[in-house]
Amino acid sequence: MERFGTHRSLEPAGALPQQALRLDATSPLTPDELAIDVDFLNIDSASWRQMVEATGGSADALERRIIEIVTERGKMHNPVTGSGGMLVGTVSELGSHRSTPPVGARIATLVSLSLTPLVIDEIVELDPRSERVKVRGRAILFGSGTYADIPDDLPDTTALGVLDVCGAPAWMAKLAKPGMKVVVIGAGGKSGMLACAQAVRIVGREGRVLGLCYPEDTAVAAKEAGAEALVVDCTDAVAVAATVADAFMGDEADLVFVCTNVPGCEGGAILACSDQGRIVFFSMATSFTSAALLAEGLGRSCEMTIGNGYVPGHAKLALDLVRTDPRLLARFQ
Repeated sequence: MERFGTHRSLEPAGALPQQALRLDATSPLTPDELAIDVDFLNIDSASWRQMVEATGGSADALERRIIEIVTERGKMHNPVTGSGGMLVGTVSELGSHRSTPPVGARIATLVSLSLTPLVIDEIVELDPRSERVKVRGRAILFGSGTYADIPDDLPDTTALGVLDVCGAPAWMAKLAKPGMKVVVIGAGGKSGMLACAQAVRIVGREGRVLGLCYPEDTAVAAKEAGAEALVVDCTDAVAVAATVADAFMGDEADLVFVCTNVPGCEGGAILACSDQGRIVFFSMATSFTSAALLAEGLGRSCEMTIGNGYVPGHAKLALDLVRTDPRLLARFQ
């Protein structure tokens, strides 16, 4: 079990690292681990929004909160949202059983910061308007941890933003079919844009991709991703259902993706989806208890899927999607 990092769980000892309250981020590497000199953290959107609201958007207060969490927990694991993010850095050391990636390689981790042992020496730059935080620090990737090489043709910060949500378009590629009616809730964010862009490529002219956005200024991003963008408060289940029904002439969606960074969007997604359809909850703000009980209470039998951030080939798919779409590339840059 050491390749999953259980040896670094301090509380409770031996737990899986994501479930642990505290991790050991300072002990020497075990044979399957590697160390990374960290340059950027990309805090996940739900966690960032929560911290911004809790600190009043103060950069100094945000910096203190991040340092507090990492110092206390040995990882960037927001205790309110339970989520983390991912990082970019340079491989600085390999365990005795590892030969790849080579020391000096620039990589992005494709596992959550909520399970990644981390020490932050300094926060170099932080802007409350962006989830990207420039730091000096050291992280450890377990033997089971996945990563992607940072591409030479994209700036680090652009690649970081894309790779942070690369599971969303991969899930869309896996589930969308030509002719489908697709709804993306939270279509103006990073994961929502990539999900929309991938859906548009698949459903074709016989299908439709509806991007639900809030607030209004996020609709431009959804349109740039190719969706039919409509503005609606996605936490208002009745309004979401009415908006989708109006757009689809009384029909419901075959496939619904939830990509919001706010809680309370489960009801709208369930009402917008047909009984034969599927919902992918890609948002870390989702209450899966609420989703299950709401579907039961509403008498809906649609399939509901947790949007696991790992899908084989997801990093390449997302990077290629952005590379080949100038509007997406400009938005992520």
